[in-house]
Amino acid sequence: MTDAGAGQTVIRRLEPSDRAAWDGLWAAYLSFYKQELPAGVTDAVFARISGDGAHDGLVAERGGRLVGFVHYVVHETTWSIEPTCYLEDLYVDETLRGGGVGRALIEGVYAAARRRGCRSVYWQTHDDNARARRLYDQVAVLSPFVRYDHVFSQD
Repeated sequence: MTDAGAGQTVIRRLEPSDRAAWDGLWAAYLSFYKQELPAGVTDAVFARISGDGAHDGLVAERGGRLVGFVHYVVHETTWSIEPTCYLEDLYVDETLRGGGVGRALIEGVYAAARRRGCRSVYWQTHDDNARARRLYDQVAVLSPFVRYDHVFSQD
């Protein structure tokens, strides 16, 4: 994906051996979005993104240290014969933001989606996530769609 020279960002597939380093980034990601998840959910998420199913994960590495991740899922759609790709989670260590790591992770998803025959890649973020949106405005087109959620109670 990218060169492994000093200070360079390497984008590669998430591996089961990345769990400890991924846990720290995942905790920071959840904190950023003010979310808490039970340990069992985190375990299931990691199993999905490091397995061989529809979900997948890439990591960004610098100097042998994980500094970011992206999770995505390829799925069928009613609008095309080709599948599409939903970029579900993207996180970069806050000390490295603005340095190209996020862009490299997105480009890694683009490459993976092309290899899997996808028609497009899409994602969402909070409307007030200005820093991330500056990057997203450079690498994609803002959709006019509005999202609605209905969450089932856990009773």
